[in-house]
Amino acid sequence: MSTKEDKVKDVSEDGVEESAETTSVQTGKTDPGNGAEGPIILFFLVGLLISLIIGWVIFPKLLYSHKKQPFDFNHALHMGEVDNGCESCHFFREDGSFSGAPGLAQCIYCHDDLQGVSPDEVVFVENYVATNREVPWLIYSKQPDCVFFSHAAHIKGAHMDCTVCHGYIGESDHLKVYEENRITGYSRDIWGKNIAGLKKNSWDRMKMDDCAECHMEATGRTSSVQTKKDGCFVCHK
Repeated sequence: MSTKEDKVKDVSEDGVEESAETTSVQTGKTDPGNGAEGPIILFFLVGLLISLIIGWVIFPKLLYSHKKQPFDFNHALHMGEVDNGCESCHFFREDGSFSGAPGLAQCIYCHDDLQGVSPDEVVFVENYVATNREVPWLIYSKQPDCVFFSHAAHIKGAHMDCTVCHGYIGESDHLKVYEENRITGYSRDIWGKNIAGLKKNSWDRMKMDDCAECHMEATGRTSSVQTKKDGCFVCHK
């Protein structure tokens, strides 16, 4: 009787040992440390890099078309010839509205004839002054049609300097290339050069968030987080 029990015990022990060995082998086959992570991580990093290049470098170049102004303009030269700075050409009318880009009537006073031998002067006088045709300037700061902006409220009322929104354009010798959004049709100056919407200076862009931030600072509320939270209610109480 004991001999039969011993045999059953031996068989049972052998079965346990074989089962343990089989499990060990199977576990080895599914061991996660089999070297597959390397190619997967590399593939992910390469895909991420390609996505960043497309999104941050290639896409902005495709999104904006480059256009030149009808002719070049030297702000620094003209600032040295006028008495009232920017307002000599960009002035307020009698009704309080802002003139914006100078009209031909303002320029003819000095440019009814050629002033020097500049190629841009020749283009201006021959193509526009002589034909009494307004210059089709491309406006860098043109806002969407739904936006109303009062220069009088900001310059006359709040005593803001032109450089806050337009930078030191009065010191420039040339006009920069006009970049137009192919989708919206507006200047890149509205969104800003940085595709992420980041800025260093107040004149780097002209989005509603920038207006809201400035209005909040004027009322003593300077939190950028609060600016995002309040949104329209910064101005519309």
